[in-house]
Amino acid sequence: MTAEPLRVLVVEDDPQMRRYLRASLSGHGFAIDEVGTLAEAARALADRGASLVLLDLGLPDGDGIELVRRLRPHDQVPIIVLSARGRELDKVAALDAGADDYLTKPFGTAELLARMRVALRHRGAAPLAADVALEVGPIRIDHARHEVTVGGALVHLTPLEFQLLELMARNAGKVLTHRHLLREVWGPGAVEHTHYLRVHMAALRRKIERDPARPQWLVTEPGVGYRLRDLPP
Repeated sequence: MTAEPLRVLVVEDDPQMRRYLRASLSGHGFAIDEVGTLAEAARALADRGASLVLLDLGLPDGDGIELVRRLRPHDQVPIIVLSARGRELDKVAALDAGADDYLTKPFGTAELLARMRVALRHRGAAPLAADVALEVGPIRIDHARHEVTVGGALVHLTPLEFQLLELMARNAGKVLTHRHLLREVWGPGAVEHTHYLRVHMAALRRKIERDPARPQWLVTEPGVGYRLRDLPP
């Protein structure tokens, strides 16, 4: 029996962009649903569901971020924001609301497909048991032993460094905002203290990266946060 294609909901009011996405994605085996408003998107998700949502922000009946906020308490469908807004504040707002990724228009099909693969893999991953080792590239995190190796060599991390690296590894490939990282590792009272993050990320890179000045795995998303690559650069 042939598996059904993954269904992508495109929430976009620009006909030209919709045509581009339809042609690009259907050619790679995705089934496409298209809507142009938040209200239509909500109905489509309630009626048919989706494997992934591609979401514009500037829609006729509101801001796409509102759809993310409404969905996240009960629906973990992957959401990638596609927007002409390139400001860091817009990216942070979308990611903090629960979007999985953010692409600024214009973008290439290859990059979009790569981001979609990451989002689908991340949402589809089963929760890891505490005693299961986690591997991302050359990095291996053994939670039970509280050990980290890079390329087989043991590296010694502080408890905060270990917690930060493990959080990023469990979300490998996904952008994590400064606020999210600070809240999860240091607590809600630390979300404005980005210097905590800079200091510990620099320390992690010295221990993880071959060249900390040119990181290959722990990469910066300028003005937004950090991403642990899940594939070789």
